[in-house]
Amino acid sequence: QVQLVESGGGLVQAGGSLRLSCAASGRTSSDYAMAWLRQAPGKEREFVAAISWGGWNTYLADSAKGRFTISRDNAKNTVYLQMNSLKPEDTAVYYCAASPRSAGWYIQKLASGDYDYWGQGTQVTVSS
Repeated sequence: QVQLVESGGGLVQAGGSLRLSCAASGRTSSDYAMAWLRQAPGKEREFVAAISWGGWNTYLADSAKGRFTISRDNAKNTVYLQMNSLKPEDTAVYYCAASPRSAGWYIQKLASGDYDYWGQGTQVTVSS
């Protein structure tokens, strides 16, 4: 069992930056691939970025490439999402999610939103 708590959301102007954090507790975070997904009002939840348990593999959605960076510090049991050049369409609730190492690193699975554990979400609002 692992508990995930997101932080770092807020209101920012278009073109600005935010860094989201996801603190994991209950189990060693290095046992999990971690990801960020988001859900905008009236839309389905969508994948943003994922990082493998050791941090050597990352995968970003096309909408995030070139603007967002996912990283992790396993010593702190924390995963980060650095978001630059934010756009109004990035407005959403951002969720942290975890998939156990035993499930492997499969892009299709990661992008589908198939995760065992979820945080409560943090709101990101980008004004134009």
